[in-house]
Amino acid sequence: MSSSNIAFTGRLTLRKVKTRGVKVPLTFALGTAIATVNEAPLLLVDLEMAEGFTGRSYLFCYTPSGARAVAEHIREVVDFIPDLPLTPIELTQILQKRFALLGVTGTVRMAVSALDIALWDALGQQLALPLTTLLAASARPLLAYDSRGLGLMPPSQLADEAVRLAERGLKAVKLRLGYATRSEDLAAVDAVRGAIGPDIGIMVDYNQSLSSVAEALHRGRALDDRGLLWIEEPIRHDDYASYKVISRELKTPIQLGENFNGPEAVLEASKASASDYIMADVARIGGVTGWLQAAGIAAASGIEMSSHLMPEISAQLLCSTTSAHWLEWVDWAQAILEEPMQLSNGMAIPSSSPGAGFRWDEGRLNKLETL
Repeated sequence: MSSSNIAFTGRLTLRKVKTRGVKVPLTFALGTAIATVNEAPLLLVDLEMAEGFTGRSYLFCYTPSGARAVAEHIREVVDFIPDLPLTPIELTQILQKRFALLGVTGTVRMAVSALDIALWDALGQQLALPLTTLLAASARPLLAYDSRGLGLMPPSQLADEAVRLAERGLKAVKLRLGYATRSEDLAAVDAVRGAIGPDIGIMVDYNQSLSSVAEALHRGRALDDRGLLWIEEPIRHDDYASYKVISRELKTPIQLGENFNGPEAVLEASKASASDYIMADVARIGGVTGWLQAAGIAAASGIEMSSHLMPEISAQLLCSTTSAHWLEWVDWAQAILEEPMQLSNGMAIPSSSPGAGFRWDEGRLNKLETL
């Protein structure tokens, strides 16, 4: 339906929701201290509107059971959403009240986020504007790092894989740590640095694998002279008091936030001075609406904010983020999108298509294993 035939009110009426889960094989296996991931369970969401638009979103759901749980929450929505035009903020408020007793966290928060993203996507289609423009921002190339691979493996394999990743030309790569010993962590960092040279940045991610502040400081101090861009989540992600100690004691910046549950967590972490940087996951922060709230808190707190996964929409959100820092780039959605994210001159290029730019490649989707 042409946008010229519809009066733009900022509201659309939900009519039908469709979800489907698929497994996307990873180009590089992702071995962390918690688990090794060879496939990405993705949940695709189509939100059909009475006004003739279909908003879309996708989520990385970590496990097949996670995808099924999110899908079930989403399917329930059409039974209790009023048959009235809604803005994304109004939809979010309704869903938060509906799920209050169950708790707006985990798979519930992800379901709310998926619906919010899809509604914003539909609004962009209604105006024939990319999400970046809809948010009153200007699209621009973004600093991006390659977050594929570089899991826990012997130094020689890390060096080989780092060379392959560097061929994409991005400005930095992320390395997973959390080996049995500190010396193994150092050997991994040195292997990657030796392979890619001094001009490509390295972030390291412990995936919450260290058991204590003492161990985080023991390893962090040894890493302080390695020139790392940041150390991410060395201990349990929500122990903000301990993170304040770690951030104060280490020279290398501490990154925290991929597990933030809604913008409220950003406020709590910033009040606690828990980290030098923060990163938000659009699926856990509350979709576009939650991201905008989180970005406001980050800006007011003077904290640089990066993204976690789902780079296609995260890039557009970072363009609207005052304290935007790094975009985390993975290629997982190339298997499902007609227009995958483009990279140019070592930078990530936000979509210029209406809405979030999500259009499913049905030919590729039909070749993927379903959940």
